Amino acid sequence: MIRKIIRIDAEKCDGCGRCAKACHEGAIGMVDGKAKLLREDYCDGLGDCLPACPTNAISFEKREAPAYDEKAVRESRQKVRQPGGCPGMRAKTLRHADLSCMQQPSEPPSELMQWPVQIKLAPASAPWLKDADLLIAADCTAYAYSGFHEKFMKGRVTLIGCPKLDECDYADKLAAILEQGGVRSVTVVRMEVPCCSGIVNALKEALRISGKSVPWQAVTLSTDGKIL
Repeated sequence: MIRKIIRIDAEKCDGCGRCAKACHEGAIGMVDGKAKLLREDYCDGLGDCLPACPTNAISFEKREAPAYDEKAVRESRQKVRQPGGCPGMRAKTLRHADLSCMQQPSEPPSELMQWPVQIKLAPASAPWLKDADLLIAADCTAYAYSGFHEKFMKGRVTLIGCPKLDECDYADKLAAILEQGGVRSVTVVRMEVPCCSGIVNALKEALRISGKSVPWQAVTLSTDGKIL
């Protein structure tokens, strides 16, 4: 049948995942860091996802598509409410296991404000970087410090990386973020191990390249999870 249905422009999509969260029917999911219409028969054509998209990557179109299957949507939503169901699945990247089903109701919510989180994957001009308080964290820090979300991530845009394993210099990417994103402040969290100094040095070089004067601080964690 010919009906109104959403269209997602992959070129404009910055991978923030807001549309997937806004889609109550579960029609949208994240695949390889991009939003994708996974089930046309789950899309009701009302467009709750449109205002959630910060880059205007979603629009309406009229084309051949299966009819909206309200019964299937209702059954799908019922399944994720049952024990063992994972309600966060539709907002996750499908190639990875969804761990949200392991969370208990008493656990505090995630403080992650955006997606993607890897420094090398984050678009330098992403709208969520504008006027942001930026956290640049070495990969290991969240595992070392038990209260990482509450202490460091809350209220900040989080970008992570490992200067040793990634085998790259983040300076140019961070410089582009500082130039285009309008970042207000930067907090770097690193481990006490020597290789982690690379992430601090990259920020210093990025500040030099960009010519930006942005307040920043560095926090060092010990391998047993203490703030030094």
